[in-house]
Amino acid sequence: MMITAGIDVGAKTIKAVVLRDGDIVGKAMTLAGFDARESAEQAFSSALAQAGITVDDVQHVVATGAGRRYAPHAKGDISEVSSAVKGVIERHPAARTVIDVGAEEGRAIRCNEEGNVVDFALNEKCAAGAGAFTEAMSRALEVAVEDLGSMSLTSTNPIPMNAQCAVFAESEVVSLLHARTPKQDIARAVHDAIASRIVSLARKVGFAPEVVLVGGLARNVGFVDSLQRALGCAVVVPNDPEYFGAFGAALAARNV
Repeated sequence: MMITAGIDVGAKTIKAVVLRDGDIVGKAMTLAGFDARESAEQAFSSALAQAGITVDDVQHVVATGAGRRYAPHAKGDISEVSSAVKGVIERHPAARTVIDVGAEEGRAIRCNEEGNVVDFALNEKCAAGAGAFTEAMSRALEVAVEDLGSMSLTSTNPIPMNAQCAVFAESEVVSLLHARTPKQDIARAVHDAIASRIVSLARKVGFAPEVVLVGGLARNVGFVDSLQRALGCAVVVPNDPEYFGAFGAALAARNV
């Protein structure tokens, strides 16, 4: 029996996954907060408790994510690109394109039949291509971020969002509201704008079906709808999409 763990220290949340012989037996997520090290310890402890084991039972821990240096007990680390692909290929071997969109970063990754990374592109310098953009726009619209996706699906009049920067886009949203533009149409424009950014990354790497979407924004039905329209093909959204980085890291820990 082999027990491994992966810890994904993201900008907003920290995810931990515990595997027993490749099967998930424990997982947990916490907000990163001000002390990433403490939050990572909390997520890992919660995942261990769910698995009914202690840290002494874990053979290897591998970390990933922007803050992976804060992951406790890690004996190695892996890039966010590699961990996402490892996790996706394990569950969806037919995947040839992996799109991973979190709070602060979006990425498109092309992989081959062996599950190896062929090419990838990142959107790491602007929130307009990540989950933080939806949070900023929901504040401007004065709606809960959880409702933004379903609201956009009721839009009947697609409108363009011209601003390519989160700061200017917020001003644009306010102007649209003053012009009495329906909130659902603005919500769709927000998701279309993010999808446009991500699709430009996918085209850069030469995407091909099957396309699998992971990361926290995969739970946003409005973004999924916009992404599928922009790509012109179906997108697979697996269960627990935000855990695939930690899952991939835990898989990598089997080879440490």
